[in-house]
Amino acid sequence: MRLTVFWQRMAEHFGAGYADTFARDHVMSELGGRTVHQALDAGWAAKDVWHAVCAAMDLPQEKR
Repeated sequence: MRLTVFWQRMAEHFGAGYADTFARDHVMSELGGRTVHQALDAGWAAKDVWHAVCAAMDLPQEKR
């Protein structure tokens, strides 16, 4: 998954104004105690981060 697709999905789910705030502030155990930004900066694949967000936020299977 490309980063542009990842950020589009984040904006679709959280809203354009809140997606970056969520990505900066929400620490998830699914990301090893990291935020989305920290995981991406650490080299996690965007697809894996998206799956972690889906799991953490209990998104429906069709969103994953």
